[in-house]
Amino acid sequence: MDYFEDVELGVEIELGRHVPSKEEIVSFATQWDPQPFHIDEEAGRQSVMGGLSASSCHTYSISSLIYSKSDLKLHTAAMLGLTMRFPNPVRPEDELVLSRVFLEKRESKSQPAYGIVKSRTTMRNAGGDDVMVMDSNFLVDRRERS
Repeated sequence: MDYFEDVELGVEIELGRHVPSKEEIVSFATQWDPQPFHIDEEAGRQSVMGGLSASSCHTYSISSLIYSKSDLKLHTAAMLGLTMRFPNPVRPEDELVLSRVFLEKRESKSQPAYGIVKSRTTMRNAGGDDVMVMDSNFLVDRRERS
C-alpha cells in the first residue's frame, strides 16, 4: 500500500481484470437491479442497450472487487466524494480492465496527518471502450504524520 508521498501524478496503471459471465450478470441483476435488459436477452436486444448488459451497480461492484484484490492500494482514511459515468454497456464475456491515474494531490490544511488525492479510475472492455469512468477524491495517510 502506498502513502500520500508515494502518489505519482499522470501515470496510468492497470489494477486488474475480470470477465463477467452471462450467469453472473443475470444473477446480480436478479437480486439487485432486476431491469428486463439486465436479466433477459430478448428484452436487452429490444432496449436502448441493444443486448443483455450488466447493470451500472454490477459494473461498479466489479471495479470494487478488482481493486480489493490489487496490491496497488492507497492507505485511504476516507472517501471524500466521487462522480461516475457508464458510457458503454458491459456485455457477457467482456474482458474488463481496470486502471487508475492520479490527477491531483495536495496536503490537507485541516488534517495535516493526511493528504488529498484525486484519481480517475477507468474500466474498459477488450475493444478499449470505456464502460465506467470514476473520478474520486480521497483523504490519504501521510507516511510521517504531523
